[in-house]
Amino acid sequence: MLIAVIVALNSFAFGQAKIAIGIKGGLNFSKIDKSDVTSSQKTGYHGGAYALFKFAKIGIQPEVIFSQQGSVVDLVNWDTKYLNIPILIKYYVALGVNLQVGPQFGFLSKTELNGQRITDLLKSSDLSVALGVGWDAPFKLSFDARYNLGISNNNDMPGSETIKNQVFQISMGIRLFKFGK
Repeated sequence: MLIAVIVALNSFAFGQAKIAIGIKGGLNFSKIDKSDVTSSQKTGYHGGAYALFKFAKIGIQPEVIFSQQGSVVDLVNWDTKYLNIPILIKYYVALGVNLQVGPQFGFLSKTELNGQRITDLLKSSDLSVALGVGWDAPFKLSFDARYNLGISNNNDMPGSETIKNQVFQISMGIRLFKFGK
C-alpha cells in the first residue's frame, strides 16, 4: 500500500496521474457461509469514502467503508457491522468501464443475534477478496457491482465450524475532488 501511494504521488508530480476523492454508498446482499447450516440472504447497506489514483488504464482505489452485513441462519437474525478497507486494482477497459480486484480487510464493530448483542462469537477481523465491475461516469458519478468473498474463518469458538462472509454490493459514488489532468 505504501509503495502504491509513493508511485501515485510521484506520477502525480510529473502530471501522469489523476487523483480523485469521493464518497460512496449502496446496498449489501449478504449471507454467511457456515458449514452444515442453511442460511439465507440479508439486505443491508454500506457507505464511506474512497481515493482513486489513476494511471492510464490502471487505477488503485483504497476505500474506508462501513458495512452492515449478516444472514438469517435457522430462523436466527444474524446482524454484523464491519469497518471494511478494500484496496482495489481497477483495470479500465473503455469509456470508464473497469474491472476490479483486490483484498478487503474488515474489522468487526458489532454482532447481534435476534437483536441481542453478542461478544466473543466472531473474530474481530475479516479478510475477503473483492471482485467487481464498475463505471466511472464522466459526470462525477461512479457505479459499482462487487462481490466480496470471505477467505478467513471468522468463527472465534475453538473446534466449531467455519464461518465466512459473502457480500454482494451495488454502489453509487460521487467524486468530490479531482487533481491532475
